[in-house]
Order: sequence, then structure tokens, then C-alpha cells
Amino acid sequence: MSTQAEKIIATNKKASFNYEILDTFEAGISLLGSEVKSIREGKVSLKESYAEIKDGEVFLINCHIAPYNPAHYLNHEPKRPRKLLLHKQEIKKLMGRVKEKGLTLIPMKMYFNKRGLVKIELALAKGKKTYQKREALRERDRRREMEAELKKFKRGL
Repeated sequence: MSTQAEKIIATNKKASFNYEILDTFEAGISLLGSEVKSIREGKVSLKESYAEIKDGEVFLINCHIAPYNPAHYLNHEPKRPRKLLLHKQEIKKLMGRVKEKGLTLIPMKMYFNKRGLVKIELALAKGKKTYQKREALRERDRRREMEAELKKFKRGL
């Protein structure tokens, strides 16, 4: 899905650690002018944000977009719910899947597409259990140790 022309603004680094990603969707986002300017400056955090379906519409909740200082009194609320733009078929599909036990919608990254529009990559995900997270950490440590040993071995040749 990633193209050479897209510019990544923010990523949710903990998402792949805390969740098992089942499917991804690209969604547009309804923003105010001061929000777009703040996003262009890179003042966005997807940490602890998620998407919620209400009345057949999808909203991004808890996404922090810092206020744009030159906007003064016309500024926006930093953590206001923002409407995500998806096709009706996609929303219906998501509604059915989210009702399944333990599935949630989380934003993976926010980026500008090649046309300069702000897009969100949403993931349909299932929360990992604590033991799964510990195993992922062990696996990462094992991989690092193997790479370090391989590097030492290659230097010795």
C-alpha cells in the first residue's frame, strides 16, 4: 500500500506490539484548517487513539493534534473526535467484524498521499495477551543476539 510519493506524518509504534493486525483500510479524515496546518508541522500523536463506529459513521477518538499557534481564537480542540471517511460497504464490513469478540479499530499511521490529502491507515486488530507480548519480546531479543553473533562471525573472516 505504501507508495514512494506518500509522506508519513505519524505512526502508532505500539500498535503492532499490543495488537495482532488482521486487516488494514485506508480512510480519509475530516479536518479543520488549523488542524491541517498543525499536521503539516508534524504535531500529531496517534498514541492511545482508536476508531469507533457510531450511527453508521466512523470516528477517530483520542488522536492529539496540537493547536496551531497563529490561528489564535479560531483554533481547534486538540483531542476532539474526527470523522473518518470510508465507503458505506467498508463501514458495514467493519461494523460486522468489530462486533466479533475482542476486535477493535486502531490507527497505524497518518500520512499525506500523493495528492497531498491526509489519510489514516486503520487496522482491524485483536488485542494480544500478556504472555504473547512477552514471547514477542523474547523473540526480538533472540533475533538481535543472532544478528550480533553473525556480525562478529563475519568480521572474523
